[in-house]
Amino acid sequence: MFKFKKIKKFSIILLPEETSSAPRSIKISSTKMLTLIALYSLIIFILGFYIISFIPLSEVLFPYSLRLTDSDKKKVELLNDKVIFLAKEIESLKSVNKRLKFAIMLGDSTLLKRPKEFKDSSKKRISADGNILAVVMDLFGNFNFHQSKEILFIKPGDGFISKSFDPSRGHNGNDYVMKENSPVFASAGGYIVFAGYTPDYGYSIIINHQENYVTKYLHCSSILKKNGDTVRQGELIALSGSSGSESTGPHLHFEIWKDGKPINPSDVLIKY
Repeated sequence: MFKFKKIKKFSIILLPEETSSAPRSIKISSTKMLTLIALYSLIIFILGFYIISFIPLSEVLFPYSLRLTDSDKKKVELLNDKVIFLAKEIESLKSVNKRLKFAIMLGDSTLLKRPKEFKDSSKKRISADGNILAVVMDLFGNFNFHQSKEILFIKPGDGFISKSFDPSRGHNGNDYVMKENSPVFASAGGYIVFAGYTPDYGYSIIINHQENYVTKYLHCSSILKKNGDTVRQGELIALSGSSGSESTGPHLHFEIWKDGKPINPSDVLIKY
């Protein structure tokens, strides 16, 4: 068996490319050879440790042209936020399609644009705030439909009734079971007289309408409007939730009042 310890000296022969030059040899002891190998290995180890410890792996594996800059990263984050927002809007399109279909069949502009009484003096359009239904209402705003004097109320969001109107037991509205952060829409056009938080009802919105009507939207997770804002029918005003001590789970408590008294929402809501 070959043993490295028995070799005492090595000869390194240098062969020049020119045939006229004689080859040269360098003799080196086994001890020096081992020292050179150990020194070379140590240098390689130190360089490797420095690269791994102080230089990001992405800079070693990928050239600069393939790495994302800070501005590119911000663009990616912005696009990601937009994708999340659009995903939520797609969820709300299910109810939007039903409302638009009914509005066209009814032929009543109260479903498609704000009443004149609630238009701003500056005649500026209110931003749709990403609500597809509000955008559709703007598009149909110039159509000349037959005006109805009676206010028509639409369902404030997608969901089924878990608890109905029962004033004898202190329940002055309908409870709609809805997923957390589902869109909540204005049941009719009007202006907001309250948008805030109460210990019992959590995040709530109250809207004043024509003909002494008032609608209430209680137990929301967040509100998207503020006091004094003018809203159109179908405009996104809040997200459903379970806020307030009176809430028993994710839902929307919806009330309609007429002349200071609660009425059954199911009696006046549009059936579609």
